[in-house]
Amino acid sequence: MNEYEIKIEGMSCNHCVIAVESELREAGFENSKVEIGSAKVKYDNSVEKKKLIISAIEEAGYRVDDSN
Repeated sequence: MNEYEIKIEGMSCNHCVIAVESELREAGFENSKVEIGSAKVKYDNSVEKKKLIISAIEEAGYRVDDSN
């Protein structure tokens, strides 16, 4: 299992954290740790899963800094 650490732009409060956690859970990612400005998500080794993680965060209304 891999861990993907993501920088998230636009988060400023606990409500933001809850929104991202909710979208990640809805996308099937139960094992994640979300903080203001970042998230760590565990997933199997799949490019499609990484895209799904990014999509879930963007669905919550935030931009992902995927420069790493």
